[in-house]
Amino acid sequence: MSTTTCLQIEEIHRKPSTFHRKIFSETTPKPLVTTTVKEEVITQTPLQAKQRVLLLKAAREQYTLVDDHHVPSILHPGEFLVKVLAIGLNPIDWKGPAFNFGIPSLPWINGRDLAGLVLQVPNESSRLRVGDIVLVPSTDYRDIRKAAFQEYAIATDFNAARIPSSTSIHASASLGVAFVAAALALGVSFGVDFSRLTQSPGPNLVNVISTLDKKNIPVDIQDEIFAISSESDRPQPGDWVAIWGASTTTGLVALQLAKLAGLRVICVADVARHGAKLLQSGADLLVDRRDTERAVEIIRGVTGGKLRYAIDIVGKETAMLLERTLDPPNNAHLLGLTGLPKDRVPGISYHTVPIKLFHTAPAVGESLVTWLESLLQSGVLTLPEIIRAEGGLEGINAALDVLRSGEASGKRIVVDLESHS
Repeated sequence: MSTTTCLQIEEIHRKPSTFHRKIFSETTPKPLVTTTVKEEVITQTPLQAKQRVLLLKAAREQYTLVDDHHVPSILHPGEFLVKVLAIGLNPIDWKGPAFNFGIPSLPWINGRDLAGLVLQVPNESSRLRVGDIVLVPSTDYRDIRKAAFQEYAIATDFNAARIPSSTSIHASASLGVAFVAAALALGVSFGVDFSRLTQSPGPNLVNVISTLDKKNIPVDIQDEIFAISSESDRPQPGDWVAIWGASTTTGLVALQLAKLAGLRVICVADVARHGAKLLQSGADLLVDRRDTERAVEIIRGVTGGKLRYAIDIVGKETAMLLERTLDPPNNAHLLGLTGLPKDRVPGISYHTVPIKLFHTAPAVGESLVTWLESLLQSGVLTLPEIIRAEGGLEGINAALDVLRSGEASGKRIVVDLESHS
């Protein structure tokens, strides 16, 4: 079977029905995933010592399927065991091995996004229960137990969000890391107060951070999170924010969170391919990415040269273009997810997403996942459009080739493990 024929596009709408919880093959749809089925899975799943994993044995090589790897153990308070049902693929999953970064040691298990079934919980007081279906953003990539490319994984209760029964498990599996990155970018780096939202209010992350003990926070993100500007310097309803790479999952989520907070959003993307989706998600202005000089000119023209907030999700070159749209005398802010200009302009504050905060600060992690649960339950958040790859763990190498090729632009590839368990 070719890599293209094993992939199917699943449209996810603003209010998905239970229809989207079906697990499809290329021929006949399988029955709905119900609570009864989940309970049966729990009773039939032995807590065995071995499992199948996708192992990276050397840099610049494909992943290798191994069927005798140990099942990860619960080691710390608040941890729980999850049976992986779906895996959301991220560019880092192929870029890490290809360019030999983000790999703590070898052999290693990768994977940042998963959805699964809770099999064991820390204690009776845990906010999670056995049988819950959860999405888990695995930002703690140095802990191999928490990686997604395996049949069973460990997570912490403050880093998992329950998936409502009306929401697609597979689309949810693609959402986690993107949501965390977007929420931290807006709520921590820029200081947006999500508690003021009229729909599904979230946390005021600036206030949450003020309660943290600095010595418990990784040194490399302390400057980012403890140097938050004064109230007057934080985005206010009606302010503009520009997002370059808005058609990415992180861009799409950032757009929606910014709109919920009352901001006006400029989306830079391939307008012909993704403009309709971005408009449906609330974009105030679309700017085509193909003519970069014209894009800079349009952004400056629309904002009167007074733009103060910009997010780049593409790379250093586009971050440099966004830098030119900002107004340094007005205390501007530029956040880059994948790179920032080397030379800094006075009057512009440069930011990177403090992703470690999600798994090192329980108060931050829990505030984000409980907010995400509320957003999913209310249907306020539009989920990514996904491409579902079949073949289980064995299909991940082929799916990553599709991701690398760029064929999945504007969509997320999700690998189904449930039908291969």
